[in-house]
Amino acid sequence: MNMEERHLRDCRLFLFDMDGTLYLGDALFPFTKGLLAAIRARGGRYLFMTNNSSKSVSAYVEKLARLGIKSTEEDFVTSSQATALYLIKHHKTDPLYVCGTRSLKEELTKNGLTVTEDPEKAACVVMGFDTELTFGKLRDVSWLLLTRPDIPYIATNPDYVCPTEFGSVPDCGSVCDMLYNVSKRRPLVIGKPAPAMPLLAMEKWGVKKEETLVVGDRIYTDIKSGLNAGCLTLLVLSGETDEKILAASEDQPDFVLPSGKELLDILNA
Repeated sequence: MNMEERHLRDCRLFLFDMDGTLYLGDALFPFTKGLLAAIRARGGRYLFMTNNSSKSVSAYVEKLARLGIKSTEEDFVTSSQATALYLIKHHKTDPLYVCGTRSLKEELTKNGLTVTEDPEKAACVVMGFDTELTFGKLRDVSWLLLTRPDIPYIATNPDYVCPTEFGSVPDCGSVCDMLYNVSKRRPLVIGKPAPAMPLLAMEKWGVKKEETLVVGDRIYTDIKSGLNAGCLTLLVLSGETDEKILAASEDQPDFVLPSGKELLDILNA
């Protein structure tokens, strides 16, 4: 066993991206159940850490159940949760105009925040991965950013695409780029690559940085988040990133594997 494999086997907390890492769209990778079971069998802990703000935590629990994975809300760290915590701290009483799904709005209101559908009443703009996006929402956000240039502008995540079983679809970052072309404004991003989610997870479970592994398929979100938090990072090439993208990136992961299957093999060695 080489030194890299020893480092991976010594990890106690595994923070998994989901889309492109454990599944694609609604198709679970064949190794996923075995990998999660192997971590638990070794006395480790895993959490699902996702930038996808289109679903609430309860919706993710339901989705994983459909895929055959039992989980609870305690098993997740999401950009929606991190965004809610930020908003509670900085915009607790501000009416929020949310360009996001009903699930994201429910996540925010569940945390005591106020969501308004009327842009004239908004005191803060929140962008998410909106699978229910309409031109009306884009027009409202454009109006807010142009007519109120000082209004706080928050985004749950910077991802340009969300992987699916047929390829990719535009994610929050792509929509924010559209709005930049209109307003010349960039949002404050809360999710990965910011370190907030890994730091929350390590604090919650009392695990050291050198014992924590962030596993994901994107360098600019998953890996960068782990690097920013000081964790170990593992890039899997089962989603968005390929060898060409990896070679061109300034940010390099600690480990690279073709998929989570190879991590399972290392843990079972």
